[in-house]
Amino acid sequence: MSKVAIITDSNSGITQKEAEANGIFVIPMPFFINGQIHFEDIDLTQEQFYQELENDADISTSQPAVGDVLDLWNKVLKDYDQIVHIPMSSGLSGSCETAMMLAADYEGKVFVVNNQRISITQKQTVYEAKYMADNGMDAEEIQKILLDYKFESSIYITLETLKYLKKGGRITPAAAALGTILKIKPVLQIQGEKLDAFSKVRSIKQAKTTMLEAIQKDCRTRFESPEDLSNMVLMMAYTGRDDEIKIFRDEVRKIYPDQNIMTDPLSLSVSCHIGPGAIAIACCKKLPMVDYTKIN
Repeated sequence: MSKVAIITDSNSGITQKEAEANGIFVIPMPFFINGQIHFEDIDLTQEQFYQELENDADISTSQPAVGDVLDLWNKVLKDYDQIVHIPMSSGLSGSCETAMMLAADYEGKVFVVNNQRISITQKQTVYEAKYMADNGMDAEEIQKILLDYKFESSIYITLETLKYLKKGGRITPAAAALGTILKIKPVLQIQGEKLDAFSKVRSIKQAKTTMLEAIQKDCRTRFESPEDLSNMVLMMAYTGRDDEIKIFRDEVRKIYPDQNIMTDPLSLSVSCHIGPGAIAIACCKKLPMVDYTKIN
């Protein structure tokens, strides 16, 4: 039986401490803040990031250096036979395409999974992969299963401010100004390849209703879920403060009391574009070969 290692990046939201506790390897994503490089969860905490963001620092993201990826792979392969490498969605970063190119030189040893996920849905994938590896599947089997299910997830996000979409050039200054005057809260979606517009509402209450209804519709129509969503995993995420997400989570738990709703900060790569005060709800379809009482 092959000994299989699971590697991901910090876009998954898995911290270095959490990775060490669970036998997972996490590549820290690099950020440039006013021209100086920092690495998520190494010398850049969530708190430091949001402080810089609110100070209008010039922040940009980057993919991990090729040398850092290869160094980790080579180190891990001294103790493991194979690697399942799970980067963020190829539609949101070039790091996936780079990893797939590098893996060509590690044929039979490194299997890259482009399963179109990020943040909390990517984290779910990592723990599913770890469960399968711990239960005897080899890396190629795990890769195939994760790719077969790669579009079986949804994320919906609402923002507190349009400032960061404007700053990143995703909406015009005029649209941002009009949205602020009208107190419009956009609801965005991530369906695999990209962050995209979904709806516009006027209050956080309407935003939460819109997102929950969207998730319920996806579960019912796309994922063929029963009323209790027993074949799904529900997740939530936030940027900066966690007060509003706790309220939202309690509201959803009343509807789905049997759901263990994982709640995590959104990855900083997404937070760059949406700013603090955002909340999100997501779902992933369960894999039939995974015992979900043994993960998360």
